Amino acid sequence: MNLDHYTYRVTWSSEDGEHVGLCTEFASLSWLAETPEGALAGIRQLVKEVVTDLQSNGEAVPEPLADRRYSGEFRVRIPPELHRDLAMQAAEQGVSLNRLASAKLAAH
Repeated sequence: MNLDHYTYRVTWSSEDGEHVGLCTEFASLSWLAETPEGALAGIRQLVKEVVTDLQSNGEAVPEPLADRRYSGEFRVRIPPELHRDLAMQAAEQGVSLNRLASAKLAAH
């Protein structure tokens, strides 16, 4: 398991008055520090400790998002009225419903 493959980010916490380090794969973990560098170093060390603990207890370790394979397909249920509206938009633009939906998702 390569800990560098996890998704880390640092943001400012107005509530705490410090930078907070986060790891997407471990949503319940965070690390506060005065500097962005300290927040990143702190969350990385905390993730390392948690992964080590999980492994030593034989528990499942989350797979890094970067290492996951994605098919490019997922299902979304929408109201019939919206489905009809999107199908009409796609027809008017001369594209498939799939292409229209993909473009709309990419724009947001």
